[in-house]
Amino acid sequence: MTPNSSPDSPDNLMPAETAAPAAPPKRWQGRLLTICFGIFAFEVGLFLVVFPWQDSWTFNYFQGISPGVADFWDEPSFKGLITGLGFVNIYIAILQIFRLFRRRDAN
Repeated sequence: MTPNSSPDSPDNLMPAETAAPAAPPKRWQGRLLTICFGIFAFEVGLFLVVFPWQDSWTFNYFQGISPGVADFWDEPSFKGLITGLGFVNIYIAILQIFRLFRRRDAN
């Protein structure tokens, strides 16, 4: 904009063919994505909470790499760390679902 031009001058106006109308928001897609993410995070969290304490936890590729890894893999503190990560995933899933219902109630 030049110093002498007014805000309504033809240089400052946008042509009608370049101004695209705003698309309406697709709320159902966002809600579906939130639900899918919540289900996925819950399932991963539930797996991480339960699986380290199963007998099948010790039958895997990573434990056979070296004896040090095998000792670390069977430590209860490591299993507790994995279980804690699972609880964090479950917490995130529950938060996502609560946020979804809170947004829907606000509209």
